[in-house]
Amino acid sequence: MKVDVNAIPKDVAVALGKGDVDLDDPASTLLLLKANAVVGATGFFGADGKTLTSVGIQCAVCHSTVDDAYAPGIGHRLDGWPNRDLNIGAIVALAPDLTAFTEMLQVSEADVKKAVEAWGPGKFDAELNLDGKAFRPDGKTSATLNPPAFGLAGVNNHTWTGAWGTVSYWNAYVGNLEMHGKGTFYDPRLDDAEKYPVAARTKQGHKQDKEDRITAKLPALHFYQLSLPTPQPPEGTFDSAAAEKGKTLFNDKAKCATCHVPPLFTEPGWNLHTGDEIGIDDFQAKRAPDGRYRTAPLRALWNMDKVHKGGFYHDGRFAMLEDVVAHYNDHLNLNLSAEEKGDLIEYLKSL
Repeated sequence: MKVDVNAIPKDVAVALGKGDVDLDDPASTLLLLKANAVVGATGFFGADGKTLTSVGIQCAVCHSTVDDAYAPGIGHRLDGWPNRDLNIGAIVALAPDLTAFTEMLQVSEADVKKAVEAWGPGKFDAELNLDGKAFRPDGKTSATLNPPAFGLAGVNNHTWTGAWGTVSYWNAYVGNLEMHGKGTFYDPRLDDAEKYPVAARTKQGHKQDKEDRITAKLPALHFYQLSLPTPQPPEGTFDSAAAEKGKTLFNDKAKCATCHVPPLFTEPGWNLHTGDEIGIDDFQAKRAPDGRYRTAPLRALWNMDKVHKGGFYHDGRFAMLEDVVAHYNDHLNLNLSAEEKGDLIEYLKSL
């Protein structure tokens, strides 16, 4: 998890600078929670002001990070940037009571721990509670990377397998079915017992709590998320001369702009494709309502330290931009030369 340097009390910041604060000490964690300095988490304390009674989480726990300006993991907030360091599954596995999972999925605690511990840093399986599919046919985790939440204005579908819906849909889905907040959530597609056996049995598409603390917050949350701009590449991040040549390739020979239409860098309209169209398996796509993948808008491709740490595509299967370009060069028979591939990559890093 990350620490917002602007929220740390001044005396604590001074002590941190001197190396006098043990960040492995639970007392330090309590102090940071009380100062509201832990990004995406809120601590609730008892009457004595010292005893932690519960912890709440927000969208920022997965979709914000910090710039490490003060120290690794401590810096200024970067909202909309994915937290690709947070090992969500490991945290879940530490819970003393996993009956929420065992009863919902109707599996043993050992199976739950095996599933969530396989996720690894920066990944989360947001559909495990629907279909119970913890692993892909190849034995790898079904979890997907935490996606960036910036630069989405004008983009139709917002998830890796986009037919789930817009930002507002996903906020309602996560707030109700993942964070288990009090609210209302409706999606009759989840009644499909063959496709979503867990969701159909537990009626997750028909949630209506007596007290709704979520729905009224969706408009402001939607507005805020769409306001988050795409971070611009710092000077020296890419070769500008090569990028100019790469731009021509992007819009012509390399066929990138066929789907990644500038300046949205996704299709204006129904921006979804089958696995065959993009040359990959359709396991994750089939977990979505219409069996397709979204054309991901190309955002901050220059940043491999945070935004794209863990790789590209929904599961990080392509470690570097070179791997993505090589994949499409083969899949679309582009016949790009080594120089053309390099120029194209420099342009991608300029986005």
